[in-house]
Amino acid sequence: MVGLGFQFDLFVRILPELLRGASITIQLTAFSVAIGTLIGLFMGMARISRYKIFHIPSTLYVEVIRGTPLLVQIMIVYYGLPSLGLNLNQFTSGILALSINSGAYIAEIFKAGIKSIKKGQTEASMSLGLNYMQTMRYVILPQATRNILPALGNEFIALLKDSSLVSVIAISELLRRGMIVYSRTYDAWTPLLGVGLIYLCITIPLSRAVNYIEKRWEIHD
Repeated sequence: MVGLGFQFDLFVRILPELLRGASITIQLTAFSVAIGTLIGLFMGMARISRYKIFHIPSTLYVEVIRGTPLLVQIMIVYYGLPSLGLNLNQFTSGILALSINSGAYIAEIFKAGIKSIKKGQTEASMSLGLNYMQTMRYVILPQATRNILPALGNEFIALLKDSSLVSVIAISELLRRGMIVYSRTYDAWTPLLGVGLIYLCITIPLSRAVNYIEKRWEIHD
């Protein structure tokens, strides 16, 4: 036994189970960030649109999602959608809820990134005969993406930790695996500290990678 009731031998035995949970956590996060990035891209562009038909719905989406708890959103997707005739399994429900949540935050990231590009570049592109979508695709978005990539990395890390909330709908991700071990052994310290350690082993390298990218780009700028 090593301080605070942590049992190293138990941790070694449960490590494979926790790692399986970590694999599911990473899958959830990767799918959700990929889908959330697509949602965020379109919503971010809609947020800066001059047309109210795009601006108002996208603003409403961002404000509602950012203003309500992720846990509530997960439960609405999983328990609420079946009443509308849409039955999703736990994993799909988790990805949908996380993607919708992530999309709202990524929309603001894209909005800030696009606005960071000088208006003169848009005007110059238009004068060369490019339409709005071509200007966004070939001129604005490539530059904006470089500016926002560190922020997207931080969003990935934040969502990785927030994904633990899907344990409430019985997805066997990392935290739920830890709680299952706790219910089986009545030892809270070992599985929960193990869960925290695995999260650190994932998030610290990701944080370092994001910091490295930021510093490299600062040098080149």
